[in-house]
Amino acid sequence: MAALIPVVLCGGAGTRLWPVSRELHPKPFMRLPDGKTLLQQTFDRAAGLPQVGRIMTVTNREFFFRTREEYESTRANAVAASYLLEPQGRNTAAAVALATLRVEQLEGPDAVMLVMPADHVITNADAFAKAVGQAIVLALAGRICTFGIRPTQPETGYGYIEHSDQDVVAFVEKPDRITAQRYMGSGRHLWNAGMFCFRAGTMLQELEQLCPEILEGCRAALVTARHAELPRGEQLEFAGEKFASIRSDSIDFAVMERTALAAVIPCDNIGWSDIGSWSALSELSLADSSGNRVDGETVVHDSRNCFVHSERVVAIVGVEDLVIVDTPDALLVAHRDRAQDVKHVFSQLKAKDHESHKLHRTVHRPWGTYSVLEEARSFKIKRIEVRPGAALSLQMHHHRSEHWIVVSGIAEVLNGEELITLKSNESTYIPAGHKHRLRNPGRIDLVMIEVQSGEYLGEDDILRFEDNYGRA
Repeated sequence: MAALIPVVLCGGAGTRLWPVSRELHPKPFMRLPDGKTLLQQTFDRAAGLPQVGRIMTVTNREFFFRTREEYESTRANAVAASYLLEPQGRNTAAAVALATLRVEQLEGPDAVMLVMPADHVITNADAFAKAVGQAIVLALAGRICTFGIRPTQPETGYGYIEHSDQDVVAFVEKPDRITAQRYMGSGRHLWNAGMFCFRAGTMLQELEQLCPEILEGCRAALVTARHAELPRGEQLEFAGEKFASIRSDSIDFAVMERTALAAVIPCDNIGWSDIGSWSALSELSLADSSGNRVDGETVVHDSRNCFVHSERVVAIVGVEDLVIVDTPDALLVAHRDRAQDVKHVFSQLKAKDHESHKLHRTVHRPWGTYSVLEEARSFKIKRIEVRPGAALSLQMHHHRSEHWIVVSGIAEVLNGEELITLKSNESTYIPAGHKHRLRNPGRIDLVMIEVQSGEYLGEDDILRFEDNYGRA
């Protein structure tokens, strides 16, 4: 049997799942009630399939370190991992083309690929593996196979596939409710699950025929990509100039709706959901006798059919049919029937350039995390956590000074020309304009409090001179 290469597409903003999903913390990194992120679940699901020796992930350069960290914390982390790092999103046609070109280089044209979004849930792993096995048979016969989910309700948020057995008759855009009810009753329509299985050579043939300019742009980007070996895999980083010229299009529009090779595997019981709204996510939590579902510490009194996701104590009294999502810096309250409209809130925040559309209070960095504890016009207080052996960049700020206080662990600090070691309860002051660097030489996490003061405290007031993570 030919090698099976799962390809995980990790990107998007998840605008309908704000305020947990944000531009720099998108939906794949959301943690579910079982403690795993959607991305971790996808990686484990891919690694559990037979004949898998490598998993390839296409993601944004900004998400590389977080993605690798998520993979390394799963039980399936022994599988080799390749990372294709985009400087900007160019939609799924370019992502699939890049992955297919790289798979052909590594494994040859007969390698079978399974393209999987990183932000879907599949609860029945055995049924999914069986469906993938059927798709592999079709792929080896020269088909480009997609997966269709038998509708359980007249859903207007999904695209549909009209089919006759395993042959695709047509791809259908998201319908209105009356049309969706007709599709559900027809027996000929399936929800489009957005997963694909094909031979690398077959997909390249169709890309060459149907969207040659996208394929050519991806070939050029691959030639100039920066390559680095990893302990269990590789990373390829694409240059921004070459990448920006690639046409942005979905693989559905560019190939699937136009190819004569499309096939579909109807799936009845794989437990699939694209988690496209808070209403869909709420279904992962058990309901109480009044239909309430909670994720977090919640007190419920005389309320029905509500969903609460919280990071602190939330109480609901005498309410019905609400979605309540509470995070340290933002609160969402919506009617359950309007959960799809949360994307409009995200759009308004982005138009105002409000930070809550982009970042959480706790921000992940390659070296660890920082959390904003308090801020005002002329000061900001952060909690900084640096992993053992990790270091921040050698950097300088024009507009702010910083005071660092070690809470626990050991800090090695380069402050101007002076190299000092700080332990718990010790501190140092870094004036604006001083080059400085922070490193954790110890075996436990370094935890510090940073107090910034100055006329401008934005995260873009940073000039990097050296960096272990390629950001200088």
